[in-house]
Amino acid sequence: MRRYLLASILPFVAAGLLWAQSAAPVPDAQVDKVFARWTNQTPGCAVGVSKGGVPVLQKAYGMADLEHDVPNRPDTIFEAGSVSKQFTAAAILLLAREGKLSLDEPARKYVPELPDYGAPLTIRQMLQHTSGLRDWGEIAGIAGWPRTTRVHTHAHVLDIISRQKALNFQPGTQFSYSNSGYNLAAIIVSRVSGKSFADFSRERIFEPLGMTRTSWRDDFTRIVKDRAIAYAPDGDAYRMNMPFENVHGNGGLLTTVGDLLKWNENFVTPKVGDAAFVKLQQEPGRLNDGTPHEYAMGLYVRPYKGVPEVSHSGSTAGYRAYLTRFPEQHLSVAVLCNAANANPTQYALAVADMYLGDRIQTTTTPAAQPRGSRRGEPTFTPDPKDLAAYVGTYYSDEAEVAYEAALDGGALVLRHRPDTVIRLQPTARDEFRGGSRQFRFIRGANGAVTELSLRGSRVFDLRFKRVAPGGGTH
Repeated sequence: MRRYLLASILPFVAAGLLWAQSAAPVPDAQVDKVFARWTNQTPGCAVGVSKGGVPVLQKAYGMADLEHDVPNRPDTIFEAGSVSKQFTAAAILLLAREGKLSLDEPARKYVPELPDYGAPLTIRQMLQHTSGLRDWGEIAGIAGWPRTTRVHTHAHVLDIISRQKALNFQPGTQFSYSNSGYNLAAIIVSRVSGKSFADFSRERIFEPLGMTRTSWRDDFTRIVKDRAIAYAPDGDAYRMNMPFENVHGNGGLLTTVGDLLKWNENFVTPKVGDAAFVKLQQEPGRLNDGTPHEYAMGLYVRPYKGVPEVSHSGSTAGYRAYLTRFPEQHLSVAVLCNAANANPTQYALAVADMYLGDRIQTTTTPAAQPRGSRRGEPTFTPDPKDLAAYVGTYYSDEAEVAYEAALDGGALVLRHRPDTVIRLQPTARDEFRGGSRQFRFIRGANGAVTELSLRGSRVFDLRFKRVAPGGGTH
């Protein structure tokens, strides 16, 4: 494990001010090279930099609206993806600071819709991704409705989570990134404060910091002046790729690079909260056994080229984002993009390198040798008789979807409504890979297949009961 930094942010302020005053300015043309691919024929990005608490750069590239030839501007509003999480965590911390809730209380106290999993699942664990909660968005995708394909709301989130009979793991024993905890956190803020999450955030965070162009996408049909449209590449052209959903808290922050720089300055000179508040938000978490990890409260805390960094990336539909802060140098960089093929993390760190100069380590460590797959080469080469044992219909009441296992041209496939077909590649006896997910057929005492287990990146061991034997080939 890396050694975790930033035990206290305030001692860095004086050193950061001295560095900011002495650092040489960076020519705009040098920054322009980082964003050179984004033109008046493409979507693009906005970038903002502040040193010593003073904005020193705000520029924009590419187009906010390709259909109407509207260029991106430094004050264009983008969606920040999971950069949003730190604001949700801050809202929870404000309520905790006032004694209206405790981070170590069970989340079920405020969200009784959560099943009782037999072990306490706390608000702190939700904010630090150690709760074990399955990611509701991946469950929706398994059911055939990936995020942005229907108008998901917080009611859908609660409905999906309430049906989950198991967690990915016992709370506090592992780290697994899950949007579910942050959607539940937004719901908790609303229930405890008696206000909508959007109103609470505006009154307690955005307005005190002068973040006048920031709001939540709690209603995707609302008109937002100066909002960039999000796009995804389609061959040599682009297509719109907008987040048509109302869930927020996990993402959904509509903001500008200038407003994000104002937020980052609150960690140095707090107007929202106080020194203890911002210190708590930046303390990396620990598992139940004391093992540290890199995630604090909506923030990653880890070194970058030997320099302490506090950051988060974001991605929703065609929006991409990265917000970073280097506390020892009192330097912040924000990049927001409206192209799914943009890499704001790379852009922001390239710009940061220009300002950090000789503060960063330029030596590189040898690249790690690639590790083989966990199970090595496939050890199971099934014949048609082997595959026939898996044919049948499997149903998950947790995802409310049926998968039909069938033979297709000598291969095993999974089909589900309306038109999804997943081709399975064998990896071991009873185990297959399909796309990015792993599938395992489970046998009963008599050796017959009775269940199907699915494992995704944020959903572990989702069970499907075999409800009917199969009928053959297609």
